[in-house]
Amino acid sequence: MPNAADQSRYFKTLAAMRVPSTASAVGWILVLVVLLTIAILAFVPWVQTAHGGGQVVATDPGDRQQQVTSLVQGRVEHWYVHDGQRVSRGDPIARVADLDPELLERLASERALTVAGIAAIQQARSVAAIDVERTRQLMLEGLAGRRDYELTQIKVADADAKLTEAQAKLTRIDIQLRRQSAQTVRAPRDGRVQQLNATSDSALVSAGTVLAVIAPEQVERTVELYIAGRDVPLVRPGRPVRLEFEGWPAIQFSGWPSVAQGMFDGRVRMVDPNALPSGLFRVLVEPMPGKPAWPGLDFARPGAKVRGWIQGETVLVGYELWRQLNGFPLEFGRSPYAPASESGKSDKGGKAAKDDKDEGSGEK
Repeated sequence: MPNAADQSRYFKTLAAMRVPSTASAVGWILVLVVLLTIAILAFVPWVQTAHGGGQVVATDPGDRQQQVTSLVQGRVEHWYVHDGQRVSRGDPIARVADLDPELLERLASERALTVAGIAAIQQARSVAAIDVERTRQLMLEGLAGRRDYELTQIKVADADAKLTEAQAKLTRIDIQLRRQSAQTVRAPRDGRVQQLNATSDSALVSAGTVLAVIAPEQVERTVELYIAGRDVPLVRPGRPVRLEFEGWPAIQFSGWPSVAQGMFDGRVRMVDPNALPSGLFRVLVEPMPGKPAWPGLDFARPGAKVRGWIQGETVLVGYELWRQLNGFPLEFGRSPYAPASESGKSDKGGKAAKDDKDEGSGEK
């Protein structure tokens, strides 16, 4: 086999070939990239986050959209407002007319007759009560029989029954009058008319039909986020949250929140104990005290879309990459069992049960 000297002598072209400088530089770059990647995975910290989408809502249920419904059956006779108009509490929204225009007059006449009937029954009862007392005196003197005395008592009882029935009828008439008189639908609170169900005069509306929707303008806001059930163990009240509001320019780095731009701070207020039918859990986020305020209502109104990142523990990049590749939950490795206090109680209860069992065995 020829040695290197022979190769240089006989294979002059092969001996003249050299490794290109470009290939050498690429090789060194790849080596440096691999070393840098290993260093990042092994030493660079990463903040675990549970991300999800949601929307802005009003904290107080009374500050959310209010539906104005018809209180009686009928047809819309007149509208007092239009879309976009600002209204105050108690302002008229619409007037609903009954299908029978003479109903109120007939109810009033029926009420007057019922009142007159009640007065007549009360007068008859008073006379019957006098007859009872007179018959009792005559019976004591031996001038009347006991049957006559009992008949007068029956008349008083009949008058009481008729009086009760008439008063119940009067109550029903008064209820109908109050309901029919509530034909002017009014605004339940201050706000702006967002939507009108503008039916024609001939359209029939029933009690409970939505006539308008009023949206309050000055509200205290909260963010609803929906996260996957796998990330729920991370989410606890007080956890910091970074929020990105729709239409607000922002740059988010999930693992390094300190370099994010255009984000707003919040904290977890509450986590629903049960999942929604979609399998997601609802998380309420409130503003973080001491941090810059959220965008104004002109930029983040109720119903606007929001994306949020709930911050958790700080781990190494390599560990986080390994966890995500394996599909493990956040804070993987934390004991999934009951807290120490509950475990202590369980152990104590189990020990007590074991002692009782041992004592029972000893007695046997």
